[in-house]
Amino acid sequence: MRIATLQFSPALGAVEYNFQRANALLDASNPAQLDLLVLPEMAFSGYNFPNLEAIKPFLEPTTSGPTTLWAVEIATRDHCYVIVGYPEICTAADGTTRNYNSTVTVSPAGQVINNYRKSFLYYTDETWASEGFTSQPDQRPFFCGPLGELGNVGQGICMDINPYRFEAPWQAYEFANSMLIGRAKLVVLSMAWLTRLLPTELEVEPDKPDMETVAYWLERFFPLLNSRASEEVVVVFANRCGVEGNKVGSVHVENGEAVEEGDRVCYAGSSCVMRFQGGDVRMFERKANEVAVLGKGEEGLLMVDTEKPARFLLSNKTA
Repeated sequence: MRIATLQFSPALGAVEYNFQRANALLDASNPAQLDLLVLPEMAFSGYNFPNLEAIKPFLEPTTSGPTTLWAVEIATRDHCYVIVGYPEICTAADGTTRNYNSTVTVSPAGQVINNYRKSFLYYTDETWASEGFTSQPDQRPFFCGPLGELGNVGQGICMDINPYRFEAPWQAYEFANSMLIGRAKLVVLSMAWLTRLLPTELEVEPDKPDMETVAYWLERFFPLLNSRASEEVVVVFANRCGVEGNKVGSVHVENGEAVEEGDRVCYAGSSCVMRFQGGDVRMFERKANEVAVLGKGEEGLLMVDTEKPARFLLSNKTA
């Protein structure tokens, strides 16, 4: 399977600019014969809205807003599946609404085949969104199930891989264990994952990944490593890069509209694809002898072919 992650730095509230930027990066990369394209969490709205009022103008109706339309266009044009994050407003039959931090999955035929809603909310989400699993009849978090030719797929969004509300035991590994139980062969995560690095530090060797973040992601999938399963599980981490907000919060004007920003946050970038199999975690090759992981401040398309060997050993469960 040929998988690509599009990592870029969306500008908060600048939806049209973000579409143009994503299109430019895709056109520059000219990907051939993709099976799956994955974009970050809230890829075109930006992420760091401080409250409900600030994000309201950018909420999109369930699987029918501009993000979904873009995904349909790209999926049909490039004959691939597309998974992309967006801020959703769901309107019930009685006219009441609920908001979710969601991803939409579109097939190569341009059909919406899944709408996943983030289960575990980060504090930024809690100001405007509901927990996704509360909309499910069984109240179970996360998604794991068949998605067309992609097979049995697990889906999550960023905070989903952390302990619930940072209150559950670290060793509960709710997301990773759910993927094991569901027998996911492909796990896809759209993310707006933060880094502890400062903006000035992100500018130093931006093409180098934030390995502290990569190591953290690996740790949150310890159950997959510990299971030593003979069948491989491929995990896609599709993060964004860049900086949003101001140290104390601010308002900027975008296309004539005032957009309130939250406190300054820095994103970790470092999008990558890991393969878990037989107690090993390996990463794929980007170029000759180069690990397939994007830099902490790098915009671009990362492409891997999971049919090829994952040559770079990241971790090994020896006992």
